[in-house]
Amino acid sequence: MPSADVVVSCPVYDSFRVQQVAGMFDVPLSDKCTEKFSVELPGTDEAWQVGLIVGPSGSGKSTVAQQFYADELYRQTEWPTGKAVIDCFEDLPVRQVVELFTAVGFSSPPSWVKPYQVLSCGERFRCDLARSLSTSDSADFVTPSQQSENPLVVFDEFTSVVDRNVAKACSTAIAKGIRRGSIRRRFIAVTCHYDVAEWLEADWVLDMATSRLERRRLRRPCIDVEVHRCRLAAWPLFARHHYLNGSLAPAARGYLATWNGEPVAFCATLPVMTKKNHRRFSRIVTLPDYQGMGIGMRVVAAVASLHREEGHRINVTSSHPALIRHCRNSKLWRTVGVKKTGTSPGSIACFTKYRSSAGRAVVSFEYLGSSPT
Repeated sequence: MPSADVVVSCPVYDSFRVQQVAGMFDVPLSDKCTEKFSVELPGTDEAWQVGLIVGPSGSGKSTVAQQFYADELYRQTEWPTGKAVIDCFEDLPVRQVVELFTAVGFSSPPSWVKPYQVLSCGERFRCDLARSLSTSDSADFVTPSQQSENPLVVFDEFTSVVDRNVAKACSTAIAKGIRRGSIRRRFIAVTCHYDVAEWLEADWVLDMATSRLERRRLRRPCIDVEVHRCRLAAWPLFARHHYLNGSLAPAARGYLATWNGEPVAFCATLPVMTKKNHRRFSRIVTLPDYQGMGIGMRVVAAVASLHREEGHRINVTSSHPALIRHCRNSKLWRTVGVKKTGTSPGSIACFTKYRSSAGRAVVSFEYLGSSPT
């Protein structure tokens, strides 16, 4: 286990005001100001995936990170202006960039085509996370035995510029992405915010306030979301974050999900015209600040379960990689259709305002629930 005594110092410049302050507050003056930090950290050859260096301002977090991980420390650079963020990862194929964005909870295609400078603070932070984790490795998944070989990324000032809900969502998203293997990195967050420790599910925590290293796998708190049937008037809050048009059919049933009283997700279902007692999800949106926590698909499953109890079959069709991966890996859903070019335009020509999947590869799933029939 690496350990070191890190010593930092800076000169004290003598001046009239420096002497005034020293006299007013009894500050001892010397030629140099010196601080020493004695810490231990897990070795990079050990089996861990996510670490956390945390402590109050001035406790030496960044100093220790720089001392131990100078080569792995992410250093933010300027993003190009007048260029969509999806185009700023030129060395990666677009599918890998989409997967990376999704893995850090940046799951809004309308935002992928915007320049970095116009995004919200939370979205910019997720873009920085994606850039720090970007890799040209061809493999998307690794086995647990390979985890210790993954490149290390150290991210200073983690979640310092975002509100705490965004911080929790980002922490959850990155932990999920690393642990399921879709992000081929190990990750160390450096921050003054203690509240991210459980959401990161850190394998170890170095608290610079005490210089104490704790080895333990923290567990993420429960996310208790309430789902309500709602009027379609709730939709405008979510409309601009959906990748299709912002309209909602008058016949749709709307469902609103709230967390701690705040709206976080919305979904709507419609009847399938050609099939009796059959419905489909027409809109599914999680607000950007809460993406990456798994809220969206839990809400979809809850609404689908309600429809099943009412005697309906219900499907979801999407091209979004996160939704497709979730449904393929879940026993609650079964694949019922794969269309590499989407819906045939002629099949919906009579619905002039309908945005079909023509030209988009989509996968359809039917909800089975815990007791499929």
